[in-house]
Amino acid sequence: MSTGTDRDPGLQPERTRLAWRRTTLSGTVVAVLAAKTALNGGATPASVLAATLCCVLWLAFLHIAHGRIATLASTHRPRALTPSHATAAALCTVAVAVCGALLVR
Repeated sequence: MSTGTDRDPGLQPERTRLAWRRTTLSGTVVAVLAAKTALNGGATPASVLAATLCCVLWLAFLHIAHGRIATLASTHRPRALTPSHATAAALCTVAVAVCGALLVR
């Protein structure tokens, strides 16, 4: 019977790192489309504010994701994602979705 310290993570850290990269790429597309939508057909102050907020939230998510990607790539047994980072990433994602919904209205 093996203990938790004998666990071989295998390719899980690599798959997780790739998932973070895909998510940041998706966030980049959302931020670019938000900026395009805000500026297309005459920019209103509200649309520019929503697009700016999307970009700021994207940068915050990118910072969290880059830290996680670096952690996953640098060690054989990466430490777990902290609850505060997980919460921040989730809140950024939800807030970007809300800003996108406001831009589409």
